[in-house]
Amino acid sequence: MFGWLKRLFGIAESEAHSVLDKLENPIKQTEQGIRDLKGDLSKSMQGLAEVKALTIREKKEFESNNRNSKEFEQKAMLLVQRASQGQLAPDEADRLATQALERKQQYAQRAGANQKNIDNYSGMLTKMEQNVQQLKTQIGSWENELKTLRARATVSDASAKLNKQLSNVDSSNTLARLEKMKQKVEEKEALAESYGQIADLNQQTPENEIDKALGIAPGGNVSIGASDELAKLKARLSEGSSTDSTTTNTSSTSSSSNTSASPSSEPSELDKLKEQLKNK
Repeated sequence: MFGWLKRLFGIAESEAHSVLDKLENPIKQTEQGIRDLKGDLSKSMQGLAEVKALTIREKKEFESNNRNSKEFEQKAMLLVQRASQGQLAPDEADRLATQALERKQQYAQRAGANQKNIDNYSGMLTKMEQNVQQLKTQIGSWENELKTLRARATVSDASAKLNKQLSNVDSSNTLARLEKMKQKVEEKEALAESYGQIADLNQQTPENEIDKALGIAPGGNVSIGASDELAKLKARLSEGSSTDSTTTNTSSTSSSSNTSASPSSEPSELDKLKEQLKNK
């Protein structure tokens, strides 16, 4: 009956496994790609830190060389001024001033080289910072994609398990088990009913039969109106018993005086009761 459902669930299960197989490789590839990107990011960050360190050092050297260049230029000017004021010999002042200017030139050249390095490092820093930012963006994008793939894999896995369970459903066996259980319940109900009937038979006593005939519930009293009749009946029975005793004594006296008379048959208690009920 449900064969087409089983085939349908089988197809769905195979599709789910196919989806899982397709998702497995992208998940692993994405994880590996993220690891590679993080490795590249770590290297880029390290390189960026090194280039920044070089830039900082070059700037410090540039400032030092530039400062020394200016100092030696000022010293050369002072030497020339003192020679003009007669404080130093002109030849000596010229010699020292020339040396000071040479040192000034050396520091100026060093400062120029530092400036070029700083400019180069600045370009490198800008490019490296862009690369680092791009790597961070790519890593974030791939991590989001990985979360999506994992969620899809989880849903597909759950769907596959559900479809597998549904595909194993056998309606015929289930109906057979329900029918068997129903038969057992009916057998137990019939057995309980038979025990109840046996219990009722065991409780059938003369007293219960009389009460049942009179319409009296077990353990109950006589219905309204019957109690008065019963009292009257008992009074009549008492009067009947007294009359019977007098009659019996008289009969005994008569029988003793007349032995030829035949003995009379006395009515039973039931006959007396019926006679009294007729006379009522």
